Amino acid sequence: MARGKETPLLRLDELHIELPTRQGMRAVLEGVSLSVERGEIVGIVGESGCGKSMTAQAVMGLLPAGARIAGGTIDYDGAELTQLSPEAMRRLRGREIAMVFQDPMTSLNPVFTVGEQLMEGPRLHLAMSRKDAYNHSVGMLEKVGLPRAEQLMREYPHRLSGGMRQRVMIAMALACRPKLLIADEPTTALDVTVQAQILELLRDLNRTEGTSVLLISHDLGVISEMCSRVSVMYAGQVAETAPAAELFRSPAHPYTAGLLRSIPSPDKRGEALYAIPGRVPPPEERSGGCPFAARCDRAVAACSGVRPASRLIADRHEVRCLLAEEGRPSVREYQLA
Repeated sequence: MARGKETPLLRLDELHIELPTRQGMRAVLEGVSLSVERGEIVGIVGESGCGKSMTAQAVMGLLPAGARIAGGTIDYDGAELTQLSPEAMRRLRGREIAMVFQDPMTSLNPVFTVGEQLMEGPRLHLAMSRKDAYNHSVGMLEKVGLPRAEQLMREYPHRLSGGMRQRVMIAMALACRPKLLIADEPTTALDVTVQAQILELLRDLNRTEGTSVLLISHDLGVISEMCSRVSVMYAGQVAETAPAAELFRSPAHPYTAGLLRSIPSPDKRGEALYAIPGRVPPPEERSGGCPFAARCDRAVAACSGVRPASRLIADRHEVRCLLAEEGRPSVREYQLA
């Protein structure tokens, strides 16, 4: 049942997901909580292995084989997604929630034309005739800025450039006018010009259609430009969530501060680019303390033994760190040092 405008369109609450390893089942997501308001663009950032894509797959009901939801909820517009049957999720997926995957070449079927793949969603979810689905799909290709749309309908994916394939994926995702679009690294491996065009397209769709967007990226510049709020993920947890302007101005978690220090800028010309030492621990190596403790230059003894809970330190600004104090995040003084 759809909710009112005052409630989030999507809310994840204490989501736990486990995957099988040689040591048995291990948590890959631990207590992930985040939300996307109606008409909002929310960003998720973090290094590879932090759980960004796993979070998106959980929302889409596309978890890898062996994975299981061990706790928590995924509420979409009043429906609890973790309780839906596979058939109910198939009806929702593509119609209400759509996803643009990181690599369009592996997402598009090489043996079917662009047109055949574009028409599938409208025919399945909107009960369109083949003719109406064809005209609708041509219009979607034009909407995402692709010229010679009718010719493209007859082409196979391998004949298109990377930027064109990504636009086709966006057209497919938006063909049934979903309320929520999940974009997982939608501009990876694209040149700067095409990247800017894709981001402007997403921004325009959000502005004109009211489409909510969950944007996953490792590029903090893209997140800063596109998002109103940001969740920073580390080792399967949400380390920090804040309005974008607040997060970039005053990060409260040492991991967020480290990510910001690693952004190249003209005033750092000639200096070695900062990199956070170490690596993200895989699930089987995560201890009972803060998962970032071994890489943190501000860690104290308690950080290795205490699993920090998420706490609110300012309006809509939450952080999972023992060093963060209410009203005064402890890392502000050294965030860009």
